[in-house]
Amino acid sequence: MKFLVVDALAGVQTFARQLLQSRGFAADSILCCADTEAALAQGLLFKPQFLITDWFPKASLTGIQLYQRLREAQPALHLSLLSFEVTPEHQFEAEAHGAHFLLKKPFTAEQLKTEMTRSLEALAKNSPGLHGQVRDTMRAAKPATRPVPPLIAPQPVIKPGDKVRYQGGVHVAQYVVHRHGETVVQLKGQNGFVSLEKLQPA
Repeated sequence: MKFLVVDALAGVQTFARQLLQSRGFAADSILCCADTEAALAQGLLFKPQFLITDWFPKASLTGIQLYQRLREAQPALHLSLLSFEVTPEHQFEAEAHGAHFLLKKPFTAEQLKTEMTRSLEALAKNSPGLHGQVRDTMRAAKPATRPVPPLIAPQPVIKPGDKVRYQGGVHVAQYVVHRHGETVVQLKGQNGFVSLEKLQPA
């Protein structure tokens, strides 16, 4: 079972990753992105079964549109939404897309934990194809006896659109992605990703 977490706040990404890992899901089955454009590019290759995304109301690609685009490739994709603004219209649209939950920001770690646990349990119960996989993973997970240390930097110092120094030149960061416990950046006009540690703000 693969999860794609999309949120501009690194703290949300970190907590969602730790929460899923504490439920027994492997680190390489969880991909975190800071914006929807990077999430679409990465998600089409990663092929997640569960999308947890901010609403991104002002982005050119909103969280709902990201879900619709990814769902073209993954028809059984599950959705959960996070948003600073939750109106009756938001609730209606979330329900219309079958979202497991729409959680209002700012929320506590406990609130996200409650919603995610409920969603995973419902998934194990109601999705025949994923039932055994989710149930067995959650059953095998041992309860954490102490807090899990953060696996990614608490806050990326570089955001999409920022100018950065790399190999003697100034570049523009296009995508900032958290994966496999590290933060990597794709620079405009360049293929591949560069580790955040190799970049300096310009």
